[in-house]
Amino acid sequence: SSSLVHSLTYHYPHTSTLITSISIMALRIAATKSFRTVGASRAAFSTASTLDRMHTQESYDAVLKKFAEIRACAVLRTATSEACPKAMQAAIDGGFKICEFTLTTPNCLDHVADFRKRYDGDVMIGCGTILTIEDAEKAIDAGSEFIITPVMLPDVIEWCAARNIVSVPGCQTPTELVNAYRHGAPLQKLFPGVAGGPMWIKAVSSALPFLSINPTSGVDLDNAGEFLLHGAASVGLVAPLFDPVAIANGDFEQIAKNAEKCMGNVRPVGPYVRK
Repeated sequence: SSSLVHSLTYHYPHTSTLITSISIMALRIAATKSFRTVGASRAAFSTASTLDRMHTQESYDAVLKKFAEIRACAVLRTATSEACPKAMQAAIDGGFKICEFTLTTPNCLDHVADFRKRYDGDVMIGCGTILTIEDAEKAIDAGSEFIITPVMLPDVIEWCAARNIVSVPGCQTPTELVNAYRHGAPLQKLFPGVAGGPMWIKAVSSALPFLSINPTSGVDLDNAGEFLLHGAASVGLVAPLFDPVAIANGDFEQIAKNAEKCMGNVRPVGPYVRK
């Protein structure tokens, strides 16, 4: 005890150096045992835990690499199931290599499965408007390579993070963006749009450089590149790409032209440097 050490040092001053050395050695031994215990516990947990729908680190990195290279995602919601594959095919024909089908589209998961089978390894397919872990499970089972949520849902983010699945949660404020990042989201979706657009992105990404922000509202065919130049990691294109009037009229050639114009503004910016 400290009182014993004090007493011995007072009566036998020459023993102070020895006592100090012994104390330090004891602390080192205790610390070593502590680290070994923690290491053993982590090893036991990783060995015992077998999560369903587990992805590899390689597949996780491949999804992030694709986002960093392509930097634009076609986000589709249609009123009918029939229009959905035609509209998304037009976007792909126009140059999009990342596609998101939203659960608000009839038969969404069927379209996810079909396009994943058709384009696996070329076009990356994801699912959006995920609101629950059950939604995420169904999307992954259908073949979705990433998960998009309209709002910041910690349980869904953590479920994905534990399984090496990339999630991109919707956030409105810098606080939500940071919280999404802390829960395990490698990309953070800015939704809905904010006043200031690209300049808002510049201000927030400068102050919080560890974030990788993906705005999907307020982005159009002309300013997509501007968002990227001001710090956005990637962008999502919704109505400006998938013009509702064109879809209603069956004018899918117009969708392809919109895609060509958008990607023409995105490609010159170059790849994103992952953080």
